[in-house]
Amino acid sequence: MEKWKNIWQGMRLNSKFTIIIILFVMVPILFFSGYVFRSMEENAVSEKKKSTEYSLERSYGQIQKNVDSINMSTQFFLSDQALLGFLVDVKNGVPMETQQLRNFYHVNIASLERLVNNNPYLYQIRVYVPEADMPEMMPILYRESRMRKLSWAEYDGIYGWHFDYADTIFDTFDMDQSRKIMSFVSMISDYDNGELGVLEVAMDMETMFPVLYEEAEGQWSCFIDESGRRYYGKSVEWEQDRAVDHILAQSETDIGEAACGKAEILDMELHGVRCVAGVMPVKELSGTLITVNSMEEEIGVIRQMRRQFILIMTGALLLLVVLIHYVVKGVLKQFYEVLKSIRQVQKGDLNVVVENCGRDEMGELGSQINTMLERIRRLMEDNLKRELLIKNSEIKALQNQINAHFIYNVLESIKMMAEIDEKYEISDAITTLGKLLRYGMKWVSGNVTVEEEIEYIRNYLRLMNLRFDYEIILSINMPDIIYKQEIPKMTLQPIVENAIYHGIEQMAEDTSIYIKGIVDGEDCIIEITDSGRGMSEEELLRLHQKIAGEIETSGGSGNGIGLKNVQDRIKISFGESYGIEVASKQGCYTKIAVRIPLKRKGTDK
Repeated sequence: MEKWKNIWQGMRLNSKFTIIIILFVMVPILFFSGYVFRSMEENAVSEKKKSTEYSLERSYGQIQKNVDSINMSTQFFLSDQALLGFLVDVKNGVPMETQQLRNFYHVNIASLERLVNNNPYLYQIRVYVPEADMPEMMPILYRESRMRKLSWAEYDGIYGWHFDYADTIFDTFDMDQSRKIMSFVSMISDYDNGELGVLEVAMDMETMFPVLYEEAEGQWSCFIDESGRRYYGKSVEWEQDRAVDHILAQSETDIGEAACGKAEILDMELHGVRCVAGVMPVKELSGTLITVNSMEEEIGVIRQMRRQFILIMTGALLLLVVLIHYVVKGVLKQFYEVLKSIRQVQKGDLNVVVENCGRDEMGELGSQINTMLERIRRLMEDNLKRELLIKNSEIKALQNQINAHFIYNVLESIKMMAEIDEKYEISDAITTLGKLLRYGMKWVSGNVTVEEEIEYIRNYLRLMNLRFDYEIILSINMPDIIYKQEIPKMTLQPIVENAIYHGIEQMAEDTSIYIKGIVDGEDCIIEITDSGRGMSEEELLRLHQKIAGEIETSGGSGNGIGLKNVQDRIKISFGESYGIEVASKQGCYTKIAVRIPLKRKGTDK
C-alpha cells in the first residue's frame, strides 16, 4: 500500500488527471455492463424455468389423461358381468360346449377387443386365469402361465403399477422386445368365489411419459416410482444418475404433501454446467417426474457477447487514454508555467512576473499570483514600518511604567502623612487604592490566577464600602484547586462591579455578594451571586441576547457591554464551550456562573 502511495505521489498532475478521468468513465461502464449481462443471464434462466414448468405441467396433464383411461378400462373389465360369469364357470369347472365357447369369443371377447382397439392410448388389456386347461381367447384371455413370463410377475406383490418392461408372454421372434410398456395390474375377484384371475391394463411407456423420449439438445427426464426405481426412457449415463441424486437432495417437494400438478423449479449447477431442474410429484402413479434443461447454450451465447464487449471496450479504453492524456496536457500547460514561476519565487526571487495570463482559470491563477507577489512586496515594506512602531510602543510602555512608579511613590508619601496624623482609616484606604492601581496598571500579557483576581475584588469592595452608608459583605467559598486556575485578567471584577451598580446600589441597604467555586468534571464553575434587586424575565432575556451578540450593544450604563466583553474574552481564551451564564429572580438575586476548563497540577488538562 505504501509503495503505491509513493508512486501516486510521484506522478505528474496530467497523468493523475488522466487516470482519474478514465476511472470515472470506466467504473460506471463496468458496473452497468456487469448489471446488463447478469440481467441477461437471469432473464435466460427465468425463461428456461417457465419453459420447464410448462413442459412438466403439460406432461402431468398427459399422464392424468392416460391414468384416467387405464382406470376407466380397469373398471369396465372388472364390472363386465359376462366376463365375470365366464371366469366363475372356469374356476368351478363347469363344462362348456364348443359352440358356447365360440359364442363367448365372438360376442364378448370381440366386444372387449373393440374397446381396447378404440382407445389409441392403450397397448393391451389381458386377463390371466390360473386354470391351466382353460382355452385361451387372444388377445384378451390367457392362462396364468404366460403371465409368469413377465418381469413384474416375479415380485411378491404383483398388484399395482409396473413400469418399463418388455412384453414377453410369447416367443421373442413374435414380440418386439425393445418396446417398453407399463401397466396397472389388479385382481379379478368375486365375493362368493374369491380370486378369479389377474387383469393387466398396459400402455406404452412413451405414451405414458412422452417427456422421457423427447429428443432435445441439453434436455433429459426421469421418472421415479414409489420404490425408488428410476426410468429414463433412453440409455442412462452415470452423470444423469448422480444429477438425480443431487436434485433430490436439493428438492423440498414432498409427494404426500405437494399440491397436485405443482412443479418445483430449481436453478443449480450439475457437473459444472448451469441447469434448470423441475420436480413434479405424480400422486396418481405414486412417483416423481424430473426434467433437466441445460443452460449451457444460452449462457455460452451471453458469455461470448461479454467477451466481445470486453475486447471492444479495451480498444476504446486505449484510444481514450491517449486522447485524454494529450487533452489534459494541453489544458495544464498554463499551470506548469505558473508552477515554474512559483519555484523561482521559492528561490527568493520576488520580482518574478507570470507572463501570458489567459482568461481561463489558469490565467486567473497567474494574475492572482502576480497580485500576491505585489502585495508581498508591499507587506515587506509595511513590516519595516511596523517594527519601528513596535519599538516606539515599547518605549511608551516603559514610560507608563515610570509614571506608575511615580504615582505609587506619591500615594506612599500621602499614606505616611496620614499615619503621622494618626488617620489610620485614610492610610488603609490609600493602601487599598495602591493595590488596585498596581494590579490594574501591571503589564501582564497572559492570564492571572483566580486567587489574584479574588484579592483584587476584596480590595475593590473595601473601597466601595468607604463610599456607601451601607455595607456590602463578601463571602467566598473556593476550593484550593480553583484558586490556582488561570483566567484572563479583569474577568471577575467587572461581574462584581455590574452587581453593585445594577443590583445593589439602587437598594441602598446592607447586602452581600457570594462567590463560590465548583469542580464539574473536567471544568470548574465560579458562581458570583448578589442579593440585589434582580431582574424581570424581559430584562433577563434582553441581557442574554446582548451577551450572545444578538442585540447590538453600545456605550452607556446598563447595556450589558461589560458582561459581553467578559464572555468574548473567555471564549477567545478557552473555546466556544466556555463562557458565562446568567440567572436572576426579580427582588431576590442575580447569579452569574463563569465556566472555565480545569487544569490539574502536573498535567496539561
